[in-house]
Amino acid sequence: MEPVFSFTDAQRDELFHLLSAVAKNPYEDYSAFSAAVGDVLARGEVPAYFLQACATVRAQRESGESDAHVLRNCPVDAEIPLFEQDDPVADKYRKKTTFVGETFLELFGQVVGTPLLAYETRNNGDFFHDVYAVNRYTGTQTQKTDSELYFHNDRTAHPVRADFLALLGMRCPVEDQIYTGFADGRDVLANLTDEHQQTLRQPLFITPFDRYSRDSNSTQTVSEPHAILENDHSLRYYDTRTRVAPDAPIAAYEALLALKNAIVKSKKRRHKILDRDLFVLANQDGLHSRDMVEILDPERARQRWLLKTYAFRDQSAADRHNSDWLDGVVGRVAD
Repeated sequence: MEPVFSFTDAQRDELFHLLSAVAKNPYEDYSAFSAAVGDVLARGEVPAYFLQACATVRAQRESGESDAHVLRNCPVDAEIPLFEQDDPVADKYRKKTTFVGETFLELFGQVVGTPLLAYETRNNGDFFHDVYAVNRYTGTQTQKTDSELYFHNDRTAHPVRADFLALLGMRCPVEDQIYTGFADGRDVLANLTDEHQQTLRQPLFITPFDRYSRDSNSTQTVSEPHAILENDHSLRYYDTRTRVAPDAPIAAYEALLALKNAIVKSKKRRHKILDRDLFVLANQDGLHSRDMVEILDPERARQRWLLKTYAFRDQSAADRHNSDWLDGVVGRVAD
C-alpha cells in the first residue's frame, strides 16, 4: 500500500524530541500518561504536518474512501531492545525505559479521535501491546505466534471489540517477506447474495476463544452465538475458527461456505510493514491477516516486533461502554 503521508527525517526528528518530553510511563499509569499527551496537544505544540496527516486519515474513513492507511518514517524509540521470548512482556517492562512509540500511538489516537481500548487480562491491562512471538504460542492463531494468521478480526469471540487497530513497526527485518493483508468488508459483501447476507446477520455462529485468551481467563472457551455480519459491512469472523452453532439450520452452513468463497474472491490489499511504518486498519469493517511469503532467517523473523493498539471508532463509541470501565480507568474493560 502507498503511504498517505511520509514524514521527512527532519519532521520525524522534531516529533521524536516532542514526544520524548512526555515523562509519564504508560505501563504504570495510563490515565496520567494519556493526560500528559493531551496536554501537548492542548498547548498547540503538535506540528501542522502531523495534524494534516491525521486529518487525511479521518476524512478518508468518513467518506468511505479507505479504512486502511500507512504513515511512513514515524518516530520510534532510539533503542529497540530484544526481549526474551518465554515472557517478553515482563522483559519489556525491564528493558524499555523510553516510550516514544507509545506516545506517538497515543497522540495519533487523540488527534484522529479514536480513544484506546484495553482488556483486563490482556498484557496485564496495558493499552499498548506487542505483536511479538512467545515460545509457547508457536504455531497458534494468536498475536503472540510466529506463524501466519488467517483472515480475521481481533478478539472475534469477545463481546467488546476494537473498531480500529494500529501497528507500529519497531523491528521489521526487511529481508523477510511478511505482509499484513486487509480485505474491506464492503468488498466481501459484494460477493455475497442478499439471501446469504440475511442468514449471516442472524446469531447462528460461534467462535472459540484463542489459546492466549483461554490462558488469560480459563472461563473463556466459546463465544455466545453471534451474527457474522453486523451494521452495514462489519464482520465478526475468524477463518478456520468461526463455525455454525449447534442446532442451526442448514442455511447457516450454506451461508458460511458462501462467506469463505466471498473472502477468496474479494479484493485484498497487502502491506509489508517496515521499521517506522504505522499501519492503521479497520478491525470490524474488514478482515486482516499475516502472510509469511518468504522467510530467510526464521529466528530473525521471530524477533519481529510491532507495537499495537486497539481503538474505538470515536468518542461516542467509547462512551457506550462507560459502565464497563474497570477500576475507573477509562478505556479498560474486563475480559
